[in-house]
Formats: sequence, C-alpha cells, structure tokens
Amino acid sequence: MVQAKAAAQAQRWVNKMPRDYKKEYRDFHGTPAQIRRRAARNKARSLLGLKQGDGKEVDHKTPLSKGGGSGKKNLRVVSRSTNRKKGASNGS
Repeated sequence: MVQAKAAAQAQRWVNKMPRDYKKEYRDFHGTPAQIRRRAARNKARSLLGLKQGDGKEVDHKTPLSKGGGSGKKNLRVVSRSTNRKKGASNGS
C-alpha cells in the first residue's frame, strides 16, 4: 500500500501532473473507523497518564473481542513488545 502510494507520487512527478490535495488529505487522515479507533487509543492513554513517545502502550486485560471493556479496571500499562507478544499468542 505504501509502495503503491510512493509509486503513484513518483509517476506524478514524471508526468508533471497537478497534485490532488483533497485526495491526499482524505488518505492521510484515514477512514471514519480509523479515526474512531485512534480516538479510543488516545483516550485510554490519557486515562492512564501515558505520554507520546514513551514506548508504552495500554493493554486490555480482557480483550474487547472477548467482552472486555475500556474501563480503568480492565486497562494496564505494558511495553510495546509485551503488548505485541500478547496479541500474537491470543491469535487476535
């Protein structure tokens, strides 16, 4: 996906086509579902006092897919690598 975008941009430079700024803005900011998920992640991070770039992530003790909620009792702070390992072992 990223390579396709890069190739399209490179081709645009070769052909000297004008840029479609509206399309670039829509693609960059994502779909409504992506925006909702990002907002939920940011809310959980601020709830637990995490800052940007600290290498920590918010983990759901009981995954949302298994009926867990996003309340403070179901959240914990873990390292990024720990959270990735947990997701891989659960198959989610």
